[in-house]
Amino acid sequence: MRQAAFDRPVLRAVDGLRFWRLLGTGRGASMTLGADLRRWALFAVWRHPDDLDAFLRRSPIAARWRDEAVELWQVRLAPLSSRGRWGGVDPFAGAVPPAVPEGEEPEGPVAVLTRATIRLTRLAAFYRAVPEVDRTLHAQEGRLASVGIGEWPVARQATFSLWRDGAAATAFAYRTAAHADVIRRVRARDWYAEELFARFVPFGSEGTWDGRDPLR
Repeated sequence: MRQAAFDRPVLRAVDGLRFWRLLGTGRGASMTLGADLRRWALFAVWRHPDDLDAFLRRSPIAARWRDEAVELWQVRLAPLSSRGRWGGVDPFAGAVPPAVPEGEEPEGPVAVLTRATIRLTRLAAFYRAVPEVDRTLHAQEGRLASVGIGEWPVARQATFSLWRDGAAATAFAYRTAAHADVIRRVRARDWYAEELFARFVPFGSEGTWDGRDPLR
């Protein structure tokens, strides 16, 4: 927790790091109130893969992860599609997505990031809806792994998930009753002050997440 504060000025000075967020994680598969204080994440957008390689070789932050973490997993992601803002910024502006025929889902695994700033007047309604979505997500066919993440406790929340393919991710988002109902209420009652939804093609994963690499 100390390093979550001390690493920020170091990250601000990293060459080629265009956008980043240090994130805590929840105990559930999606956005839950419980926190796992031992597990942390870095979401980062890089100017070029060489900048990431240099960070992993030279940064004291990356060295500490390797030396001190009980478990470490990382994955490189190519943005496939995105909409919305994160802190008023489009993190993927200018990114060239992998070629996928129009109207078709990408073959192979996809990663999904959903992130929102929840309006204070909608917090209670939001968290009442979370347990059923979390249970559905745990049981969803095609889910490889998922975790709730957040910048701030309670109000700035996100979910990162990995799926067998794009069709599985779409089936959960729009065809499961619990999640589809939440989407409807989010739109009808204006739960979010800001939101971001992005899909990625994952590549180059290494390490383990809960004892395994979910992409292997």
